[in-house]
Amino acid sequence: MTPDRPNRSLTGPDPADEVRDRPRRGVRRGRRRDNGGVTGTDSLGLAALRPRLPSPLQEVADERFERRGVRLLLKRDDLIHPDLVGNKWRKLAPNLATADGRTVVTFGGAYSNHLRAAAAAGRLLGLPTVGVVRGQELAGLPLNPSLARCAADGMRLHFVDRSTYRRKSEPETLAALLRAVDAEDAVVVPEGGSSPQAVRGCRALGEELGEHADVAAVACGTGGTLAGLAAGLPAGRRALGIPVLKGGFLERDIRRLQEHAFGGPRGIWSLEERFHHGGYARTTPGLDAFAEDFEDRHGLPLERVYVAKLLYALLALAEEGAFPRGTTLAAVVTGRPFP
Repeated sequence: MTPDRPNRSLTGPDPADEVRDRPRRGVRRGRRRDNGGVTGTDSLGLAALRPRLPSPLQEVADERFERRGVRLLLKRDDLIHPDLVGNKWRKLAPNLATADGRTVVTFGGAYSNHLRAAAAAGRLLGLPTVGVVRGQELAGLPLNPSLARCAADGMRLHFVDRSTYRRKSEPETLAALLRAVDAEDAVVVPEGGSSPQAVRGCRALGEELGEHADVAAVACGTGGTLAGLAAGLPAGRRALGIPVLKGGFLERDIRRLQEHAFGGPRGIWSLEERFHHGGYARTTPGLDAFAEDFEDRHGLPLERVYVAKLLYALLALAEEGAFPRGTTLAAVVTGRPFP
């Protein structure tokens, strides 16, 4: 295999550099700052965590894209913060900005990146956190590495059956869950962090990309990042979402998120539903082979749940001729491998 040419940073320091050390405890309160979607009073001092914003934009020289006339950029949101990586900063910061010491209750599955990020944010900011975990059957089992990290960061885990979990946004069910975890006055953060505040926070991602790319692509779980990304892109640019779950429900959810965040549709966006590889946190031999090859070519470890599926999809689409020659394509790297 002929090695691809070295990658090049377009904005900010070289993405290959280590993220600089950041203060992790003793965060000051009462600062005012507009940072990563946080506006107004930042009662937690989120700015003191020193997020790396805007995140770097890195050009990747990959002959498989180049022979199709496509230029590939990576938007390195995985370098925003060592603990709140990727889109998690953009989505959590607006949700937590006015928590003011209250318990944060949020939701996720057994391998949820969002739960890990929320637990880390609680540790960094001195906030109590509760994770409502899908799957009552997990309550009596040893914690997997993902949930063990949540617990190590101080998150209380509350397991519920899948039927209750599906109804978690219904007022009566939510009230019962908050009573069960003794947090009736909690700040409630939706699954994946996709609240209207978070969607508005993700608008900055599109604004940072600006005119750099014709198409900005992101892997989707709950759709909040895509909803905000599309809203922030300038006229004539479009967003592409690659769902990592089966089901075909995401288009409706994204439209609803934009309605709640902006009052109606924003930007040009579309979904490609064919690349979930069996569903959330599932993989295939083909996906694993692609990810290992990409890592060998470019020296970038790929997170499998989201990022590998995104890049696999973009290469497949490029080879199908989905992007006209001369297209500049930006792929948002929303996370890094765990642990």
